[in-house]
Amino acid sequence: MSTFDTRVPAVLLRIDRNPFHHGTLGAVRSLGRAGVAVHLVADCADSPVGVSRFVERLHTPPPPDASSAEIAAVLRRVAARVARPAVLVPLDDASAIAVGRARAELAPSYLLPAPSGPLPEQVADKAELAGVCGSLGIPHPRTVIPDGPAEAASAAWRLGLPVVAKWSRPWLLPAGSGLRSTVLIRSAREARELCLRTQEAGSRLLLQEFLPPGPERDWFFHGYADRAGAVRGGGPGRKTRSRPRGAGLTAVGRWVENAEVQALGERIARELGYRGILDLDFRRCAAGRYHLLDFNPRPGAQFRLFTDAAGLDVVRALHLDLTHRPLPEGEPVPGRAFVVENYAPLSALRPVRGGRELAWHARDDRAPGRALWGLWARHAAGRLRQRLHREGTRSGGMPRERMVRVPGQAMPAEVTDRSDDERAGSR
Repeated sequence: MSTFDTRVPAVLLRIDRNPFHHGTLGAVRSLGRAGVAVHLVADCADSPVGVSRFVERLHTPPPPDASSAEIAAVLRRVAARVARPAVLVPLDDASAIAVGRARAELAPSYLLPAPSGPLPEQVADKAELAGVCGSLGIPHPRTVIPDGPAEAASAAWRLGLPVVAKWSRPWLLPAGSGLRSTVLIRSAREARELCLRTQEAGSRLLLQEFLPPGPERDWFFHGYADRAGAVRGGGPGRKTRSRPRGAGLTAVGRWVENAEVQALGERIARELGYRGILDLDFRRCAAGRYHLLDFNPRPGAQFRLFTDAAGLDVVRALHLDLTHRPLPEGEPVPGRAFVVENYAPLSALRPVRGGRELAWHARDDRAPGRALWGLWARHAAGRLRQRLHREGTRSGGMPRERMVRVPGQAMPAEVTDRSDDERAGSR
């Protein structure tokens, strides 16, 4: 592995309050193992991340509904405590957008990728992404942004039921609203009723053609676009298990060579002039075309899957590039697997040809893995109590057993994407 400039610390920023965001721990370990001092700006109460031995210091994060100006103010205070320029790594969409907006005032204290203008905000917005794909000729599900409930109902029929309904900026959804970033709509009435909640959601509703999931259809691409625009430190992967089933975050992923996905990811970064870490989600349709579903302008939670033979991943690539250190030319490791133990416990026990990395358990950092199960048990019990209470209220006081979701199974009328699970405490 190339020598890191360990004089330059890293500041990791996460605004969302998900205590089980394993991507945060991945970034902490990746840089900490390289000898970089890691400052974490995140809510680590009841989170295994906070007990990692690789965290140099915890800092109080901005509140979930903080404005970009408030987030920048927090980062300036952190910079004053760190007292030297640091590499800044946003770990969720809200963080990435806020850093992009405040880049000019943060640049004296932080090392940041070359400015990409409004790109991070544009590609993270699911409605804007549809326009980006259209301008680049990138396959994307047919999408309609209705201007009212009547058009939402009409669009649902035109697209062909069922359709996928998404809020364009899911990080703005208010806690406790019951709104989910992505749901599967099975009637025009559902589309109309959901559109009526647009003001409450805080962003636009879009309706999208439903591309059914299936074996070998869900793919992702991670990479780091360096100062010259070359994409380094990542690769194409396939989602083999997800939570919820058939959608949602990656519970088990595998590094799989796929020249078409690799070329698509590199082309998107190149034609947009994007700089920094990116995480793209694709779904292959029945005709064999890869449709871009999401563009996340930050590390994906499973980014450690793409650790090559030289130990390079996208977070390490960012630090090396911004400190003007050479990036090693490591061989890809196709077949390597990444498993999130609390979502796929049996997969965590099976040996994998090509190697495997667990999200929480590590021999050189045992405390987060030990903390996980007690915290997860309390989290799951609390979610179950809430569900039983809701169903009991609906049925007049007695919980309706037939409505309780079996762990590991998705309710048939509901599809949740990764961003929603990250917000709700699941990525």
